[in-house]
Amino acid sequence: MKRINIKCPYCGSQAFLRPASVVHKHTAPGEEVYVCARFPACDAYVSAHRDSHLPMGTLADKLLRQKRRQAHIALTRLWEQGLMTRKEAYRWLQVQLGLPESEAHIGRFSAYRCEQVIDLCGRFVRAGGHKGVAA
Repeated sequence: MKRINIKCPYCGSQAFLRPASVVHKHTAPGEEVYVCARFPACDAYVSAHRDSHLPMGTLADKLLRQKRRQAHIALTRLWEQGLMTRKEAYRWLQVQLGLPESEAHIGRFSAYRCEQVIDLCGRFVRAGGHKGVAA
């Protein structure tokens, strides 16, 4: 496995791939995270893909992790309520935010961008699922 060089955006320290149990009490075997070398003083981390060990986004502190969770919940609501498929929801979000596909991942979003996702999805649901609802 190739070593990935990830710097913490909060303190500048190196991040290392570690078992998820370093940051979570209850984890499944094989789950891993990239965690800041200064953890727990700096609580930045991000989950890693099981197969490739690549990070699922950028390192995030507690506040940003909460915002990303809220954004995922808001987006998930679109397909759980049958307003569109999962694929359509991600494509819709990409278009609404004016992002290329490679950048349209909640795991890479800032708190501000997550707030945009939450707002867009909320307006879409309130409009009854009309795909023409613009940002």
